[in-house]
Amino acid sequence: MSDSDGTAEPTPDPIRDAALAAARSAFAARGYARTTYKGIAAAAGIAPAVLRKYYDSKGDLFAAAVRLPTDPASAIPTLLAPGLDGLGERLVRFTLDTLGDQEVREDLMAMIRAGASAAQVTKSLQSYLEVNVVDRIVSAVGVPDARMRVALISSYLVGIAAGRYLMRIEPLASAPEDQVVRMVAPTIQALLDPRVPLPGSTS
Repeated sequence: MSDSDGTAEPTPDPIRDAALAAARSAFAARGYARTTYKGIAAAAGIAPAVLRKYYDSKGDLFAAAVRLPTDPASAIPTLLAPGLDGLGERLVRFTLDTLGDQEVREDLMAMIRAGASAAQVTKSLQSYLEVNVVDRIVSAVGVPDARMRVALISSYLVGIAAGRYLMRIEPLASAPEDQVVRMVAPTIQALLDPRVPLPGSTS
């Protein structure tokens, strides 16, 4: 069967649907960091080995549960390929484009309506972005104070995205994306640049 534009509709799969429902409930209730792959499998009533036929990791489950439009693992080489110059801008645009996707916003708001607080959803996003995107980029660049920089970058990016798309804080929510990128990118670029010490650093 196909829809009106000729795109094939996803084939119904009770196991996949149960896994995604369990994942959404778990991430909403406990957040990304405290949710386990085995716990999601148990909540869905399936063995972890069965779940792994659908999703290789907790990160894959989270991405599917909130319908992220881009696989971070495949996006990282594209972000890094042009080099350090402009990396901050590319990372900001990637974050805004990913979390600003309509389906992603709808799924995140559904988690909030299901009982998760905006703070819980934001924390889950930060943990996911930190582990699956920012940590890998910082490791590839090679910077001092890497753990602190990862925490600062992920906190800043998700805070901006959550304020813009979830909490709809004005004038941030209605500002053009290019303007937001121009305001945020220099800070992210400085945190990614190994030549720029952290403010207050003794090194």
